[in-house]
Amino acid sequence: MAERDGDGDGGDTGVVVETRAKTKRPPLYKVMLLNDDYTPMEFVVLVLERFFGLNHAQAFELMLTVHKKGVAVVGVFAFEIAETKVGQVMDFARRHQHPLQCTMEKE
Repeated sequence: MAERDGDGDGGDTGVVVETRAKTKRPPLYKVMLLNDDYTPMEFVVLVLERFFGLNHAQAFELMLTVHKKGVAVVGVFAFEIAETKVGQVMDFARRHQHPLQCTMEKE
């Protein structure tokens, strides 16, 4: 029998390429406050400071935007965070007997 040189792979050499799955960024959601005729402006400022981490000046400016335009985006978050913020704001408003509405929509 004839002996072959090599390791029997036919002389082919392969390169192993490690592929990395591209991770897709999660969709973002806008959290919005809606104006109403009953919720005091000071309460809206408090909500913006407490739940969205705005300082007093930023919260006041955003409250005026809500008041003048009827709605304003108060933050953009991943779904779970947006959903939590909406729930927190709605619960807080209800506990204080204000009809403030907070909603979210896909960006």
